[in-house]
Amino acid sequence: MWEYTDKVRDHYLNPRNVGEIENPDGFGEIGNISCGDALRLTFKLDNNGKIEDIKFKTFGCGSAIASASMLTELCKGKTLDEVKKISNKDIADALGGLPKEKMHCSVMGEEALEAAIKFYETDGQVTIPPEKEGRVVCHCFNITENEIVKAVTENNLKTLTDVTNFTKAGGACGNCHKEIQQIIDRLTGAAEDSESKVPVRMTTLQKIDRIREVISSDVRPILEQDGGDCELVDVDGNDIYIRFKGHCSGCAFSGNTLVSVVEKKLREKISQNLNVKLA
Repeated sequence: MWEYTDKVRDHYLNPRNVGEIENPDGFGEIGNISCGDALRLTFKLDNNGKIEDIKFKTFGCGSAIASASMLTELCKGKTLDEVKKISNKDIADALGGLPKEKMHCSVMGEEALEAAIKFYETDGQVTIPPEKEGRVVCHCFNITENEIVKAVTENNLKTLTDVTNFTKAGGACGNCHKEIQQIIDRLTGAAEDSESKVPVRMTTLQKIDRIREVISSDVRPILEQDGGDCELVDVDGNDIYIRFKGHCSGCAFSGNTLVSVVEKKLREKISQNLNVKLA
């Protein structure tokens, strides 16, 4: 069960500025109901170019409602140059923090604001933020490479699970996991580090012993934090078969954990050629 701050609860139970402005100066719409989250943001400027009124409509969880509500409060009375500086971190911080699994709600608020500003600056010709343009990596949630790059660089993300928490990318079928990990490695320098390492040849028995050692020392402590565990089942060349146990068994995010924790640690400690699979 996630822990929510009093401010999150307040803005969820008593959301501010709900609704939609007729003939708005700014209009931004992010997400899709079919994906579980959607946010529409509209604002009106006064004669001095400051946000006089701003409203939102959202389809989503309590964190999405609270994030949108807080965002509108942060924007009121500010110029567009000032609100352009509002980041998803500012939204989360103003709420006293969000569970890491719900950070994508604050990101959705930032993107909706960027879209609304872009709408104003282009006289309604452009209705999406720049990061929504470009090549789609996660087709389940329509997340682009630009969005992933922005999330990783601005929030210092390190793992696939981090990216999923902030953008939802990789949170469904898992077909994009490998590509997301490659983007993370490229941005964090992990790819260059791995290429500089000289591979060490091991016998099959040595490899099995080394895998068990890394699982015990580097993987198991991470999984145990959430009541999970894993065990080595088989080794076939560079294919490593493991079985999840405890809370990790049957978890909806087990595919993320397989790549971002188990495979990542084994590749870091043993060989970049290893591929970890569920038995």
